[in-house]
Amino acid sequence: MTQSPDSMLTVVHVLRHGEVHNPQGVLYGRLPGYHLSDLGREMAERVSQHLRASDIVHLVSSPLERAQETAEPSARVLGLPVGTDERLIEAGNVFEGKTFGVGDGSLRRPEHWIHLRNPLRPSWGEPYVEIARRMMAAVETARDAARGHEALCVSHQLPIWTARSVATGRRLWHDPRNRQCALASLTSFTYRGEQLVSVSYEEPARDLLPKPVATGKKFAAGA
Repeated sequence: MTQSPDSMLTVVHVLRHGEVHNPQGVLYGRLPGYHLSDLGREMAERVSQHLRASDIVHLVSSPLERAQETAEPSARVLGLPVGTDERLIEAGNVFEGKTFGVGDGSLRRPEHWIHLRNPLRPSWGEPYVEIARRMMAAVETARDAARGHEALCVSHQLPIWTARSVATGRRLWHDPRNRQCALASLTSFTYRGEQLVSVSYEEPARDLLPKPVATGKKFAAGA
């Protein structure tokens, strides 16, 4: 018996890119020229093998290099082209190109203070509500393209976490250290018809994740 559109299950997996080569530790945001490290490429390959047996019929990525490079192994394994969806891009941030964190002097610079006045918005970058709106629109477009099957979208930490937060009823403002969105992780949105019924999370490359540094930690440059 053929399923009706309203009863079809569709899964949209949203993949965070792998580790980026960033020896200067800058917050690179939307800047061009930041590519996966060797470890990041290994992470991307690991994810592709994890997804090999999936029913993915639609694959799109953020336009940034690190996301496109993360998508490539899965595209090869799944036999799919990589489309580009601008809505999956990293969040805008006025501190792009800077090292910005406790201990490096940035917080003591008066020219930065105006950007730190409202962490609930946040005042230093793209508003959370705008990130949530574009990300959920991208996820829903992928859902519609893969009705009754699965889709894969490659994006970045803050946009993925914001989409997950709005989908699960969490507040959008948060401590970045508490995001559950590791490198090369999958946040999956399951729909029955157009209704979101569950959100799940997994880390196919968990054993490859870099060990956290206990001191001198900066704001997440690998978003």
